[in-house]
Amino acid sequence: MPGTNLTRDEAAARAALLDVRSYEIDIDLTGNEQTFRSTTRVRFDASTPGATTFVDLIAPTVHEVVLNGRSLDVGAVVSTGRIELADLADVNELLVIADGEYMHTGEGLHRFVDPVDDQTYLYSQFEVSDARRVFACFDQPDLKATFALTVQAPSGWQVVSVAPTPEPQPLPATAGEGGDTGSGTAVWRFPATPVLSTYLLALVAGPYHVERAELTSRDGRTIPLGVFCRRSLAQYLDADEVVAITRAGFTNFEARFDRAYPFDKYDQLFVPEFNAGAMENAGAVTITDTYVFRSKVTEALVERRALTILHELAHMWFGDLVTMRWWDDLWLNESFAEYASTRCQAESTRWASAWTTFLSSEKSWAYRQDQLASTHPIVADMRDLHDVEVNFDGITYAKGASVLKQLVSWVGEEAFDAGLRSYFARYAWQNTTLSDLLTELEATSGRDLDAWAKVWLQQAGVTTLRPQLETDGEGVVTALTVVQEAPAEHPTMRPHRVAIGGYDVVDGRLVRTRRIELDVAGPSTSVPELVGARRPDLLLVNDDDLAYAKIRLDPASLRTAIDHLAHVEGSLPRTLLWGAVWDMTRDAELGAREFVELVLRNVPDVEEPSVAQTLLRQLSSTLLFYVAPEHRTATRSAAADRLLALLEAAGPGSDRQLLLASSFAGQALTAPQLDAVAGLLAGTRELPGLAVDTEMRWTLLGALVAKGRAGEDEIAAELALDQTASGRVHAAAARAAMPTPEAKRAAWQQVVEDGSLPNIVQAAVIGGFGRATDPALLQPYLEPYFDVLLPIWNERTSEMASQVAVGLYPTLLASPELVERTDRWLAEAGAPPALARLLLENRDGVTRALRAQARDR
Repeated sequence: MPGTNLTRDEAAARAALLDVRSYEIDIDLTGNEQTFRSTTRVRFDASTPGATTFVDLIAPTVHEVVLNGRSLDVGAVVSTGRIELADLADVNELLVIADGEYMHTGEGLHRFVDPVDDQTYLYSQFEVSDARRVFACFDQPDLKATFALTVQAPSGWQVVSVAPTPEPQPLPATAGEGGDTGSGTAVWRFPATPVLSTYLLALVAGPYHVERAELTSRDGRTIPLGVFCRRSLAQYLDADEVVAITRAGFTNFEARFDRAYPFDKYDQLFVPEFNAGAMENAGAVTITDTYVFRSKVTEALVERRALTILHELAHMWFGDLVTMRWWDDLWLNESFAEYASTRCQAESTRWASAWTTFLSSEKSWAYRQDQLASTHPIVADMRDLHDVEVNFDGITYAKGASVLKQLVSWVGEEAFDAGLRSYFARYAWQNTTLSDLLTELEATSGRDLDAWAKVWLQQAGVTTLRPQLETDGEGVVTALTVVQEAPAEHPTMRPHRVAIGGYDVVDGRLVRTRRIELDVAGPSTSVPELVGARRPDLLLVNDDDLAYAKIRLDPASLRTAIDHLAHVEGSLPRTLLWGAVWDMTRDAELGAREFVELVLRNVPDVEEPSVAQTLLRQLSSTLLFYVAPEHRTATRSAAADRLLALLEAAGPGSDRQLLLASSFAGQALTAPQLDAVAGLLAGTRELPGLAVDTEMRWTLLGALVAKGRAGEDEIAAELALDQTASGRVHAAAARAAMPTPEAKRAAWQQVVEDGSLPNIVQAAVIGGFGRATDPALLQPYLEPYFDVLLPIWNERTSEMASQVAVGLYPTLLASPELVERTDRWLAEAGAPPALARLLLENRDGVTRALRAQARDR
């Protein structure tokens, strides 16, 4: 949206001028279905009386602006996104009365009506800078203040914010209430919060179902716990499991950080149409309600939900108690929360192999992101809000957490934890930068971290570690060197603390028989410890996954790995080997069909559900993008036959069975394969233990629709069985996936021309649109895609525009011509940097696919 950007320089100037003390916010939710009344009173000091600044507000109507008792001319001072405030006093009071707009994009105050029972549910999402869609504020992280919130809403609703929820006070009934209970209205007057950044405030309101518990904090306080969801999902809410994970996190983090939980209560609210996994609003965490499982799900998904719960809880310290000054240091929030939550999950929950999951999913995401043209340092250069909005990526989350894991190995856990405790003690309720944290860690570890920070946090790119091994005629090692390679565009060589494992085949198992730990730096490092010993069957650089680096295997080790991937002793080394062969496939060093064969041959023996899930996703990507087009149909068909055989052999009711059912359905192409999918859906082909429940039915139907074996009649019939919000989303995706020009045209019109779909439905339609067995169906939209990019970027919110820019890019049409067309658009369109970044990432995906296809030939 034009006029809503904020630059880092503007934010710094405003922070130097202002000291914001308090907000009093009155939100009236009892009006119409489009808008709500917002009244804000903010008190702030100015260091330079007479100066001019601005307050942020995005609202369709501003009724009144009063500064220090002076009514300002609304027409003169209000512009898109800002209200000008001139002639400040040293102590100021601002009153703004406006109508805010309910959003359907997952930003600001999102409004959702449940199709099951026609109930209305609201929730806020303010990160990065959408608090200004609900109330007038200085919407940047370093202008912290207290917030006293008053809410008018239907009296039958739950109303939740950061402060503990007060008893509602009934009000006389009024006409036109936006509620569902018919029981009048009430007012909730919340006490003031501790000092917070604007993006951490929350407002969640509606007839939510709630289950309550409590725990005792380490300082003796009783902390009330609430777990909320829509009423129509209440039967599926496993609140006991959510609370059990939360208790484990509280115990771990309070001890680890030597600081009690900083807020007065902890609510977790599963909300509809959420754009991300969750959001760390202080004491009122919002979580996508896809994590309320209405069908059988894999243990991998249950593990992911647990990590999300712990990640948001870690934010109560990392981000909420201590907050980055500006978004350059977003990693201070996200990387630390990612590291702390994984460590907690491994130490304090039943998922003891959480670091294996981290390696398989998070770290592979980091490596993938770090090889894009758009990669950036962990401490990023965030010039403005547009930069920030596309920066919630694999660098900020996964690479940052990986580097922290390596830092812990380097300085030691005890020194690292002591530094964190000192950091929280010194900077509680304040804003910080990188140097503040490093100062504390240097004091407790005795190490100079400036050089470490320069190469690890302030330089982009990932290096590759490759062993060079020489042996004599008897197989005795005469020399071993670890070679470090860096890409030309990011030539920084980094120091690594690594372990090198020697593995031998013993009774059919690949067992570690030797381990060496050392520091690797520069272009090459000699490893004399193995000289004179018999060479192991497999040499694994970065054993135990201490370092952040891509790894390669020497030729003999690669042969051993391929022959024994199913029989490696230990989940972490096995996953490291899988990561190496996947990375070689993406880098066109291993043929795509070789990787397909490797997965199909070994996935039945993968014990960890999260790793098996990752491998099947990688298999799908390989078949779709990396296998040469002339071999793709035959390879997919053969793979689907193999997947069906594996599915039929899988243990009844097992995770593997569930994963393989979805994977097979997605790859099925031939008439017999589609007959098998149809049989599973109709119940004429049964597999013992396979739950063909609501979600699995949509998976099977979606596969049939995309291949032309089912259509509108079947979609409508399934939707009649599942008249829920999820059913609506699945149906929208299925309709867009139909392999006809008419279906693609209808999807394009919904997303691009009409532009009125809610966020989650738009994402589903985009996903279905791009699901085309025949890529020629997408050819008519190549030029229109480039034509609409800039108008959509300028007219829609960041979330909705990004969905279009990424999701409608015609990657299935991968060709040198598509690369050339993208380059031409980037050169000529004058795109804002954030949009250009998304196009560069799209382009990188195509060029990588083309290289992999050439290698596959």
